[in-house]
Amino acid sequence: MTAIVYAPLEAPLWPLMNKFYRAHQSSMKAVKDAQLWVARQEEIIAGLCLRPMANGYWLTGLFVAPALRGQGVAGELVSQAVATCDGPVWLFCDPELQGFYEKLGFNLDVELPHALHERLVRYQRNKAMIALGVTPACPVPDPETTHQ
Repeated sequence: MTAIVYAPLEAPLWPLMNKFYRAHQSSMKAVKDAQLWVARQEEIIAGLCLRPMANGYWLTGLFVAPALRGQGVAGELVSQAVATCDGPVWLFCDPELQGFYEKLGFNLDVELPHALHERLVRYQRNKAMIALGVTPACPVPDPETTHQ
């Protein structure tokens, strides 16, 4: 099995991300104004979008091929993409995913840009959704070494 490579997807190749989403019947879509990140093992096995927003980024479209879930691909992809950001990163997720994102340094106590706050309120009308955020420049304490 070949090693997994985590890297930005070059702009001319962005249609490959939508092809990946469609191949797995995902409703997610890659957007042209975003930084697209992928995990590859020859083919794309995971992807996410980092959309510029209010001096930061909105992480959307995180999707891992079902056969590779539970192997750390999503966490590594998010970690590598976020490490390149020069401002805060926000995301919306189901409350059940809070622990997953907290292990990656995201936290619930986040101030959203106005546009994202309004969008979150709209989304919450139809389903349970929380906002999380991280600022990569700020070191996040490792919960295994932090003593209280």
